[in-house]
Amino acid sequence: MAYEIPVTQARAELAELINRVVYGGERVVVTRHGKPLVALVSAADLERLEGLAEAAEAAEVAEVAEERTVSTVTSAGSVTPAPPERQRFGIAAEHRGPRAT
Repeated sequence: MAYEIPVTQARAELAELINRVVYGGERVVVTRHGKPLVALVSAADLERLEGLAEAAEAAEVAEVAEERTVSTVTSAGSVTPAPPERQRFGIAAEHRGPRAT
């Protein structure tokens, strides 16, 4: 749980608050009119938060790429196998020319 303090009091106690964060491992939330304004966290906490944000962003990018791949593969449609006589003679494909639209 973070320690909350009004901004007016935080101004007067900034050095003490920094010590609480750095040496006491606390997190301090500075409020204005009872609403969170900013937070004081250690540099180690900030690094962890930034790492989590980067990991979340990388996961989101990977998810979008996966959705595009699935969409592309799905839109390719199904392939019809060659008729049995073509398979019997080892012919796997035939040229059909451009489709009429």
